Amino acid sequence: MTVAVQIGELDGAATPSATEIARWAEEARGDDTRSLCLRVVGETEGVALNARFRDGEKATNVLAFPADEPGVLGDIAICAPVAALEAREQDKALADHYAHLVVHGVLHLLGLDHDTPHTAADMEAKEIQVLGSFGIVDPYGDQT
Repeated sequence: MTVAVQIGELDGAATPSATEIARWAEEARGDDTRSLCLRVVGETEGVALNARFRDGEKATNVLAFPADEPGVLGDIAICAPVAALEAREQDKALADHYAHLVVHGVLHLLGLDHDTPHTAADMEAKEIQVLGSFGIVDPYGDQT
């Protein structure tokens, strides 16, 4: 199945190529062959999605929407301005941070979560493993 990548109105924010984003999603998906759609959005769309689906008042970095239909894994939205701001604040390469957000979103679609310390540790370990396959260092490495 496919990974579809859509680039919305980004309010001038930079983003990696759709090809790169699809490659990260495919790797994170592993052996799961269901299709997924990943949309990179601007601030306005990010705020609207977070308000509609999570009762949030501002844009968040990544949202994941699991699907109920056969053959479809779900949808992911990444807010480009939020991702760019986080990358700057965390002193990370923009592409590395996007890869992390893509992997994080796909893992949510696959059923992983970070609601408890145990599930968070499992999810982080999987993120580190997938990101390492791209040559990206542990995004949690300098946290205490």
